[in-house]
Parts: sequence; structure tokens; C-alpha cells
Amino acid sequence: MALIPDKVQVVLDAYQLTALTFEPGSTPTSELAAEKIGCAVGQIAKSMLFKGKDGVFRLFLCPGDRRVDNKKIKNFLGFKARMASADETYEITGFKPGGVCPFGVEAVDIFIDRGLQQYSIIYPAAGTDASGVPITFPRLKQISNACECDVMA
Repeated sequence: MALIPDKVQVVLDAYQLTALTFEPGSTPTSELAAEKIGCAVGQIAKSMLFKGKDGVFRLFLCPGDRRVDNKKIKNFLGFKARMASADETYEITGFKPGGVCPFGVEAVDIFIDRGLQQYSIIYPAAGTDASGVPITFPRLKQISNACECDVMA
């Protein structure tokens, strides 16, 4: 089973949340995570880091079954943004792509797409590519201090 990073476990413990853990490398994509957890792909709250033209990184939590609309991101931010590279993602969040968790990320604004609201339970990663945290949209928004957005195609 995957070992949850300490900075994530601290948040999970503080909010009495429990991560689902699986064999290493088993949930790196929304499709694989949904299959492993036994939920709809849209219930996977994928965490994607973007770098704006202003040089600032922002984390977006989005439904796993939808794609980011670059025009909506530009309209939302007021300028273009690109998805961060794997190296940038690790450097900024401390997590590798496929396991980025909104818990324990510091000095990065977090945004949560309203498309996740349609599900009673959603599953962000817990800092590994073999985990998921069952949580409600309002609770995830509150714990991650995220602002709502609409950036999906």
C-alpha cells in the first residue's frame, strides 16, 4: 500500500479524514483511480498546476472526466496560463503528477471547479499515485481554502 506523505497525513488527521490506499502506481490517472476506487471518473478530483503569464502558479481541482478549457482559464485569470511541467509540479507542490494533493500545498492559490459539485463524494489524491480521499465538495473547498471557478470544457 502507498505511504501517505507526512504533510498530507497531518491534514487528514486534523480533519478526521482517511485516505484510501492501493498498490504503488495504481491510480496515476483519473480513469485508473475511478476503476480502483469504484466510482465515476468525474468523481476523481484531479489536481492540476498551471503557471500564468504573470509567472504565478495556481492549482486547479477539476472533475476527472473533463478537460480544462484554456479560453476559460484565460478569461478567469485575465491572462493565458499553461500546465506546469512535471518538474515544476514537483518543485512547487512537493507531489509528482498523478498524485498531486490539495492538502499540504503552501503559497499556491487553489481553485475548485464547480463541476465537482454534482457528486456527493469526490476523491482527490492523497499525495501519491495510489490513493484517494473520500470527501464532499464543500469540505474539500473549505480544507483547501479553494475559490470556486468554472474552467472545464
